[in-house]
Amino acid sequence: MSALERFDSPLTPLRDDVWASGSAHSCVHYQLQVEAEPDSLCRILNLFALQFLTPHKVQMCQQGDLLNVDIEIAGLSWHRAELIAQKMRNLICVDEVRLQCTQRPD
Repeated sequence: MSALERFDSPLTPLRDDVWASGSAHSCVHYQLQVEAEPDSLCRILNLFALQFLTPHKVQMCQQGDLLNVDIEIAGLSWHRAELIAQKMRNLICVDEVRLQCTQRPD
């Protein structure tokens, strides 16, 4: 499948998580506090883009020199969600990352 074909399909399948193939997928909510720099939000969202994932909700609010960022994304295994959270914590602009499962499929 070419890159153009992927963008034409609104329901592109998620990339397989080979380390947690038997795990249930869930809706995950990330809550972050990051430095209020022009590139902070781009750095965070790039971690999803690199895995061809698109969050269904992103909210950001500036409070002083920090940005409070909420990101929700469905269809991730808990293992994959934790890996992305750890990558976020490794970014120099990120002060805090909290992760919670908001819904598990039946």
